[in-house]
Amino acid sequence: MKRLLFFISAFTILVIAATAQPKGNSDHAPSNQLYTKILQKYVNSSGLVNYKGLKNDKAEFEQYLKLLSSNPPSDKWSNNEKKAYWINAYNAFTLKLIIDNYPVKSIKDIGPSIQIPFVNTPWQKEFFKIGGQDMKLDRIEHDILRKQFNDPRIHFTLVCASRSCPQLRNESYEAARLDEQLNDQGRTFLADRSKNIITYDKLQLSKIFSWFKGDFTKNGSLIDFLNRFSPVKINKDADIDHLSYNWNLNEQ
Repeated sequence: MKRLLFFISAFTILVIAATAQPKGNSDHAPSNQLYTKILQKYVNSSGLVNYKGLKNDKAEFEQYLKLLSSNPPSDKWSNNEKKAYWINAYNAFTLKLIIDNYPVKSIKDIGPSIQIPFVNTPWQKEFFKIGGQDMKLDRIEHDILRKQFNDPRIHFTLVCASRSCPQLRNESYEAARLDEQLNDQGRTFLADRSKNIITYDKLQLSKIFSWFKGDFTKNGSLIDFLNRFSPVKINKDADIDHLSYNWNLNEQ
């Protein structure tokens, strides 16, 4: 009996592992042309979103979301195709979450009044599907992007619809230009004094660098990483503090 239970448990684990991430069949990622068109129409040069306009004109946006949902990454895709897909999916479905609940002052106002991190926050809400599987934003960020790609620059791209988040680009992320786009996001984020205030000997950083410090320090110190993108050369002994996080909606 114990042996039977062991094999049943082992089989269950294998099934869960096999279905942990939606798998697609196409050779290449779907086109993001429609998404870029939408972003250019409703996101300004500062990364602020016209949510009211998007909500009132969402037919094309829903079309793009369906394209994402029905075309999950395939093993045939390049690493950059997969990474760009999941970044675009995170940001696009965050936009959907906001317009589905708009008007709202903050993404944190969505859901129960008492929220427990990693339990019942908006990021734990399974409100969309990828490849037929229920999906949530936290799963994209923590289980897919952070675990599978080991690229801390993704934190410069994921936009949680808040003022202190990195700037939402008004174009999609594309595999062919992904490294260029990620590096540009890093420079833009560190140069934005509403999000990071940097001098050579004193840093007032976004809390993103505290929350995910381990991601930024796998290959050196935090300052080593920051100096790749900082507008000024930071002293290795610089004092580090963190700014309060502004969760107000990143709305125009």
